[in-house]
Amino acid sequence: MEKLWAPWRMQYIGALNEAGCIFCEKPRQQKDEENLIVHRGERAFVIMNIFPYNNGHLLIAPYKHVPDLDGLDDDDLLEVMNLTRRSTEALRRAASPHGFNIGINVGQVAGAGIADHIHLHIVPRWSGDTNFMPVVGDTKVIPEALAETYAKLKRGFQETGSV
Repeated sequence: MEKLWAPWRMQYIGALNEAGCIFCEKPRQQKDEENLIVHRGERAFVIMNIFPYNNGHLLIAPYKHVPDLDGLDDDDLLEVMNLTRRSTEALRRAASPHGFNIGINVGQVAGAGIADHIHLHIVPRWSGDTNFMPVVGDTKVIPEALAETYAKLKRGFQETGSV
């Protein structure tokens, strides 16, 4: 049996047992670069996924701690969607993806890793980004450090202005 050592995954496994909600705690800390918050809105914010499916994997979360869309009012929903549009533009400027997967997993059974706080995923995609590693080795390669991707995305958001 082949083994792929990925000791950084222990951080993810350990985080699953942490008390509190990252979508509530991280914005309160006012450490945006350390917490990878690339943009703050009035009702929602954009944060990088620290365990991304691809470089630039973003999460958009409302500040309200609610488990589903029913807990958000129209202004919350509008800002989440406007931040989705702004995020895809920032990603286009920062990384030139060819497309995006955009979605919301509602409930643990639907794949939500953090089921108590609704959030939207944006995963940038490139033609040919499914290479031999995930197909043959069931392994995804993330080729850029989070800090480098953060800097590019932060510039991308600054360039987009307000939407």
